[in-house]
Amino acid sequence: MARIDFDDWEDKEVARVYIAGRMAEALLAEKTLSKHGIDYALDIEPFRMMILGLFPSEYNGVGFYVLAGQAGFSKRVLLDAGLRTGIEEDEFD
Repeated sequence: MARIDFDDWEDKEVARVYIAGRMAEALLAEKTLSKHGIDYALDIEPFRMMILGLFPSEYNGVGFYVLAGQAGFSKRVLLDAGLRTGIEEDEFD
């Protein structure tokens, strides 16, 4: 499967499964989702990261969205690929 436009999911529930703060993370997330046959859409959005564990800083990242029914599976394959920082594990289905 592949990257698609949000318009292709008109009237369907979607869920953000990952937010990439770095290009390498985004490329690995794209490769992983495609490898597992998962359609996804992308959106640029702000996210916060702590610098040195003390100072919050806001950046633009790439949000990865999938159909809501595939969110749990998508998060698992992303975690298995080593992408942990952009996933909140307590949000699994």
